[in-house]
Amino acid sequence: MLLIVTPNPALDLTYTVPRLRAHTAHRVASAAARAGGKGVNVARVLAALGRPALAVLPLGGPTGAAVAADLTTAGLPHLAVPVAGETRRTVAVVDPADATLFNEPGPELTAAEWRSVLDAVEARLPAAGALVLSGSLPPGCPADAYADLVARAAAHGVPTVLDADGPALSAALAAGPTVVKPNAAELRAAAGTGDVRAAAAALRERGAGAVVASLGPDGLYAATAEGGWRCEPPARVTGNPTGAGDAAVAALAAGLQAGAAWPAMLPDAVALSAAAVLAPLAGDFDRAAYLRFRSAARARPIPAPRPAD
Repeated sequence: MLLIVTPNPALDLTYTVPRLRAHTAHRVASAAARAGGKGVNVARVLAALGRPALAVLPLGGPTGAAVAADLTTAGLPHLAVPVAGETRRTVAVVDPADATLFNEPGPELTAAEWRSVLDAVEARLPAAGALVLSGSLPPGCPADAYADLVARAAAHGVPTVLDADGPALSAALAAGPTVVKPNAAELRAAAGTGDVRAAAAALRERGAGAVVASLGPDGLYAATAEGGWRCEPPARVTGNPTGAGDAAVAALAAGLQAGAAWPAMLPDAVALSAAAVLAPLAGDFDRAAYLRFRSAARARPIPAPRPAD
């Protein structure tokens, strides 16, 4: 079983428009509302791949009830930890070129509520094949929340995939997450350099076992104990990119659980990520495109960056 923690889940609202223009009214071509947050998107992808997973997430208020109801309807196994605050909403406005996101901050969790989340995870770690920690931390959560969870997983011999940014990412590095998956902007911010290879190496020096950087349409770069790797999608795709990184995380978690090598894991992650862009909603992917991309994608070794003078 894969264990997925989403500290700041959301009810995702997706509006599709012919063209997004600032400071004007829009006619929405289609609208959808469903359970979201990065970890929930990961759980959806894993379910579609037939990988058993359990989502642990704090939920509160009518919005939290709507999220729980949607998870049940979708058949996604989950453990909802009750909290007093109202679960947040996110809005994605998708046009043919890209997506524009509006993310609410989420409810403030009390210390007791966060301990309940920790207890729920701790109780299930012995049966977990990997732990996924995904998304932002809600207000009230300690800055080292992910570091704590990484350490708990390590104590049980469970590998971790961390998809976070800012202080939550930086604080977790010293705990030794197995894989961290920032995008290019998050990687630059965490390492203080715009060079992807040097930035990934810096995060490894600070404790990450491996760094897999999302480079948008250019695929993935991985800095690992076995060396650097580069993998690009076999075709350029356009659509809704909001769930692409989550699809990559799902592939990495499944690969860790299976003990796959990097030359196999990275093409799978790139193929799933690209296929997710072709799906209208985050958490979904185009299965035919995934299989097509997976058969064509290849990971190639990249020399390590030279040490700074």
